[in-house]
Amino acid sequence: MKLDELKPASGSNKKRKRVGRGDGSGHGKTSGRGHKGQGSRSGGNTKPGFEGGQMPLQRRLPKRGFHNPFRIEMAVVNLSQLDALPAGSEVTPDNLAEHGFVNGKNRRVKILGEGALSKALVVKAHGFSATAKEKIEAAGGKAELIVIHA
Repeated sequence: MKLDELKPASGSNKKRKRVGRGDGSGHGKTSGRGHKGQGSRSGGNTKPGFEGGQMPLQRRLPKRGFHNPFRIEMAVVNLSQLDALPAGSEVTPDNLAEHGFVNGKNRRVKILGEGALSKALVVKAHGFSATAKEKIEAAGGKAELIVIHA
């Protein structure tokens, strides 16, 4: 392959429509805008969702539900996943991110009690379910809560 043999992928090189260059060009006179009306004027476009003055669909439909702006998203990790880690190790949100159980290092983590834990681990997380805490302590480990003051 040589530089002079390079060409764009087929169908990718589209020519720009040169409007207002006379009737012979095929895009003369009104330049593809038609006659009169809002679309023919400069700056004559509508915002998305505008339905010509009719009540827009977004306003006609009933609104339901509530979005809590203070909601705190937590990444969930089950005890069955923690069982893959070596015995006696300290489990932190950073460790979980390195092992691929959680995506993003600055994520808050909650441990849930699904599955069994066969080894003693020191687990530090932002939240624990009651069963998870019981199972960690039953296996001889510790469940330490990470407290973040907002």
